[in-house]
Amino acid sequence: MELMAVKIEKPEDCNVILGQSHFIKTVEDLHEALVNSVPNVKFGLAFCEASGPCLVRVSGNDPELTALAQNGAVALSSGHAFIIFIRKAYPVNVLAAIKTVPEVCSIFCATANAIEVIIAETKQGRGILGVIDGQKSKGIETEDDVTERKDLLRRIGYKL
Repeated sequence: MELMAVKIEKPEDCNVILGQSHFIKTVEDLHEALVNSVPNVKFGLAFCEASGPCLVRVSGNDPELTALAQNGAVALSSGHAFIIFIRKAYPVNVLAAIKTVPEVCSIFCATANAIEVIIAETKQGRGILGVIDGQKSKGIETEDDVTERKDLLRRIGYKL
């Protein structure tokens, strides 16, 4: 078995959601979940088919994000993985809808951070072991940090 870290390339102004599902219908159902969740969301998604022709299946409504998803999926080449790049929305706006898609088994991450995906490769194929999402923790928040966190959530409209 070979272990590797695959860095997912993404612009700073978008978020990425990485998950696993189980059926070719995933591409169309994820597309519908996204457009029905947030008006004007911009996205690209790709799904790694794990049997038959083993193609990367792609959809989206933004050519740049669709190309990023396609490139990310090809870099992963891991059975039944899907990757979504979004703009004009946050993962918190779409995750509930994504999780209700019947084919979705799990979500590995949903983030604006840089990510690396830890992959295992055997003679049979590839699988995702986990995700490195962002940087190592640097300490415990102070009272000033708590105030800053709470102020941020209210400034961006997620808390009253």
